[in-house]
Amino acid sequence: MKDEPEDVPEVEVEYGNNRNGEMLHNSSNKRSRTTSDCWDHFTKITVLGIKKAKCIHCGAELTAGSGTSHLNRHVRSCLSRTQQKDQVDDCLEKKEVTKDDGTCGVALQSFDPIVASHKLATLIVKHELPLRFVEYDAFKDLMSYCNPLAKNMCRSTLKIEIFKLYNSEKAKTMKLLENNDSRVAITTDLWTTSNQKKGYMVVTGHFIDNSWHLQSRILRFINVPAPHTVECLSQVLVKCLWDWNVDKKLSTITLDSCTTNEAMVDRVKGMIPTESMVLNGKFFHMRCAAHILNLIVKDGLKVIEGGIGKIRESVSYWSSSPKRLKTFEMTAHQLQIVCERKLVLDCPTRWNSTFDMLDVAVMYKNVFSRLRHCESHYKCLPSDKEWELAEKMLDYLRPFYSLTDVFSGTAYPTAIMFFPVICKMRKSLMEWQMSPIPEVKLMAGGMIEKFLKYWQEIHMVLVMAVILDPRFKMLMIEFYFPKIYAVGVAEQIKRVRDLCEEIFNYYEVTSTTLTCGAVAESSLAVGHSLKGQRQLGFLNWAAFEAFASQNTKLTKSQSELERYLEEPLVERTADFDVLTWWKMNKDRYPVLAEIAKDILAIPVTTVASKSAFSVEGRSLSPHRSRLHPDTLEAIMCTQHWLWAANRGAIPEEEIFTGEELNDDEDNGPQILN
Repeated sequence: MKDEPEDVPEVEVEYGNNRNGEMLHNSSNKRSRTTSDCWDHFTKITVLGIKKAKCIHCGAELTAGSGTSHLNRHVRSCLSRTQQKDQVDDCLEKKEVTKDDGTCGVALQSFDPIVASHKLATLIVKHELPLRFVEYDAFKDLMSYCNPLAKNMCRSTLKIEIFKLYNSEKAKTMKLLENNDSRVAITTDLWTTSNQKKGYMVVTGHFIDNSWHLQSRILRFINVPAPHTVECLSQVLVKCLWDWNVDKKLSTITLDSCTTNEAMVDRVKGMIPTESMVLNGKFFHMRCAAHILNLIVKDGLKVIEGGIGKIRESVSYWSSSPKRLKTFEMTAHQLQIVCERKLVLDCPTRWNSTFDMLDVAVMYKNVFSRLRHCESHYKCLPSDKEWELAEKMLDYLRPFYSLTDVFSGTAYPTAIMFFPVICKMRKSLMEWQMSPIPEVKLMAGGMIEKFLKYWQEIHMVLVMAVILDPRFKMLMIEFYFPKIYAVGVAEQIKRVRDLCEEIFNYYEVTSTTLTCGAVAESSLAVGHSLKGQRQLGFLNWAAFEAFASQNTKLTKSQSELERYLEEPLVERTADFDVLTWWKMNKDRYPVLAEIAKDILAIPVTTVASKSAFSVEGRSLSPHRSRLHPDTLEAIMCTQHWLWAANRGAIPEEEIFTGEELNDDEDNGPQILN
């Protein structure tokens, strides 16, 4: 069955917002439309100046304009339509149902066009299919074969269905946040598209739900008009928090470290009452650990900046064209070097991409040397000393490279991993200062200077997280501080204890979950954080466990915090899940469990927000450059909510990049206030 565009009335759709921010639409016809249901089975035609109605099933032509009773009779008696309906009924899915008497039976599941439209919109959004997918001839043929009575859908109708799906999923997500009794940690990031030249802010909420599962939800993917001033960004962010009713249950906000973000946080704290924040917003601002690590390592790499520049130019030269790349591969083959990894050009602002570039380039240093004698235009070959320094720097920085994966996790609490990892990094930098290689000592000096700039700001806010891990508690602090501080160790440890008591006293006063529950029978807990445990494999656990066994004390104590800290550590196993442990022991430590629910949900990086832009591309396809910002937001948010509802993160191949969608769209529905 094919569409007859000339017979389909044109419909205008008006969009707007209700008070809850939901997209509303009303339809109005440009010309009057015949309202009888029989016209679903007829098309209007004109034969020799006489208006007739042609049956879309059998092709019969009947008079039109003198009522519809005869048309309805024809629909009921049309043999072709009856045969098509029988074919559909034969293909209906058999579905098991439970009868009133409790027995099981089999019933036919009828075709519901509303459900079909919903599922089609879900398919398009969840798997990033282009909107014009529904207009492909092959797709129409498939749908006609599966159900001859199914109507074809156009892009305009699909967009309406997508916004219906968006509103539905948004209501579910808002209900989830409303019913959750823990605080919400916010991450946000800003992105300017290369094609649209438009700025977008993504706001992501992180929390631990009432079943003790770590959750994250994109709240908004907002088009922010230029200029992106502090006032503009802070107003957009606060409005988002107000719309989602999370302004009074915030824990922290994690941002990249820059002066604009710092000023924005100060302005946000002025617009939202700090009385609703933990300790009046004392630890409200979190700096992205991955961004700080990037700043620290980039500062250290300035020592070999000249050599890195030559390697970058070499990689750029030999990967700039297929011909040069082929020459490079042939030379490697002549030198019996297997090209297992391809040359990769770095992004100078991201040190981990520079690490990848160097790691691949040093494998082919002999190839670059050979090509210098074969290509007269190639004049940026690094010297032997520069290659040697690059290799040594890779060895020193390789543990730091693995830290990026630790900080970038979203399926497990990264807060508990932050402190031991950052302490290990500090200890490594101190060891580098004793290196016999002058360049390494110089690099360590620059990195330590940058490290100390952020150390006091970043370690205290998350030190509570490692204490809330029953495998570490205060012993992790007492183990690492003597290795980091030459003097004043006791004062630093006392500072941490005072912080714990300050946070505990705040929650004890404001807690609504104080009970005299029974003591949990088991201290063991296993769960889904195995990947997070493996990421910390490079830490010296044997030394810590020996220290813990010698310093564990058992004394009588009264407060919940003291009782928790002085009890023996839980055995450290590969499948231990800290969230499951707190779920099992929440009645034993009601106040601490409430603290754990808030603090362990804090992400140490903005990776969750950056992934919405796609770390690899972070750009919309030129074919998609006219996509309306509201439609883009509906697709982005709905896709994330659908995957999250299935209790799984978005697979890497499913992360929206904007590259797969090839639709042009001048105007779109408005869903923003």
